[in-house]
Amino acid sequence: MKKIIGFFSMAVLGGIVALSINQLFVKKTSPSNFEEMQNKNAKFASLLSSGESIGTVGFDFVKVSEVSTPTVVHIKSHFSETASTPNKQRGGIDPFEFFRDHGFEFDMPRGPGIATGSGVIISQDGYIVTNNHVIDNASKIEVTLNDKRTFIADLIGTDKTTDLALLKVDSKNLNFMSFGNSDETKVGQWVVAVGNPMNLTSTVTAGIISAKGRSIDLLRTQDNQYAIENFIQTDAAINPGNSGGALVNTSGQLIGINTAIASQTGSYTGYGFAIPVNLVKKVMDDLLKFGKVQRGLLGVSIQEITQELAEKEGLKELNGVIVQDVSDNGAALKAGVKKGDVIIKVNNNDVNTVSGLQEEIGRFRPGDKVNLTINRKGEIKNLTATLKGMDGKETVSIADKSELNSFKGLSFGTLSKEEKEKLGLKNGVKVENIGNGPFKGKIPKGFVITKIDKQTINSPQQLKSLLENVDGAILIEGKNEDGTENVIGLKIEK
Repeated sequence: MKKIIGFFSMAVLGGIVALSINQLFVKKTSPSNFEEMQNKNAKFASLLSSGESIGTVGFDFVKVSEVSTPTVVHIKSHFSETASTPNKQRGGIDPFEFFRDHGFEFDMPRGPGIATGSGVIISQDGYIVTNNHVIDNASKIEVTLNDKRTFIADLIGTDKTTDLALLKVDSKNLNFMSFGNSDETKVGQWVVAVGNPMNLTSTVTAGIISAKGRSIDLLRTQDNQYAIENFIQTDAAINPGNSGGALVNTSGQLIGINTAIASQTGSYTGYGFAIPVNLVKKVMDDLLKFGKVQRGLLGVSIQEITQELAEKEGLKELNGVIVQDVSDNGAALKAGVKKGDVIIKVNNNDVNTVSGLQEEIGRFRPGDKVNLTINRKGEIKNLTATLKGMDGKETVSIADKSELNSFKGLSFGTLSKEEKEKLGLKNGVKVENIGNGPFKGKIPKGFVITKIDKQTINSPQQLKSLLENVDGAILIEGKNEDGTENVIGLKIEK
């Protein structure tokens, strides 16, 4: 008996030591991307058991709804009176009117000074993914959780080429949606769309994936030539307000971000389009780590192969995409790609459309190596290309945050909880530096701007948006570092 007790005691002690060592290493290891964050906090990610699926015919969607609805938020984007119209593109083109005429539109309702959409929580500490068009040009981004708590979100970064944006709210231990694998999705597969259509919060609709790899020319405006469109098409009902919401598989995993609808009326008529989550993951990781998307470019002009083109070029098969031109000093030229080559695979993944190749390459950064399988006049070749950035370099670049949160020499940033408590404030933006410009000698460093022309300031992006649209005298209210109130009047000219 003594021996048994002794062995048992040693086993317990060994377990405690092992657990302590494990905790020591866990604390010292910080996740480098959102997938690692999710794995580290897996208990928040799903209510379904491993491998459990409830989307088969004969079952309902109760469990997948229970998993997904707490992770989808309602977003209200507020726009200042002086700001330009939400989502107004250069040249005065309103994409809602333009794409409605062409049968496609962003699914987001708008009203005077406000637009609404959806977002998906992707980490337990408050990171949220949504569409860029939901928050574009917003002066304040208000996020309401499924439990009715409301936050003012910080904008971490945006990417127009994929129509994605990353937000952050100041909260912990949030339910979040775990990532699925959009490459593994199949046409005919059951899916659920979760969002806030017509301002009806926490709405769930079900349908199937009706197509993959859709390119609908929604994002390719004149100033967005590098747009990536390789949408998942679904017949789950999506209406205005679903933008930025979740497309979910039957295991409760995120497989896409709902972005657009095909409609001549502005309401659901049978088809919705979602950005594949594998592309979403890469964009979100870039915005988190670098402050902007790191776009790797192959440096080719490509075209899909039709029967007519195949006969003209003497091609025996219709699979792949044909290279129409190779850019000077580009990654493809350096790898040995030639005009007339047919690219059939990228890293062993088949590509048969322009949008498919763009998405595959869009998952990589400058400096990454990709394996290309090409058909050159019937001969199969394998080439390795090192992708380059838009600047022609094989290295990533980090966003200059001082440029993001600055205006005419004035640099500003968010207030910490401690600073708010010390000054007795619920909102405000802190002045971090003052260069040469209209603010020099008039606003002290450390000053907290709480209002401009009686309008409450909640975030750096709101402040910048207001200042960029000012032409003339403004009234700035706030507090000095010592807590004393201060009102400053000055003139800003465009």
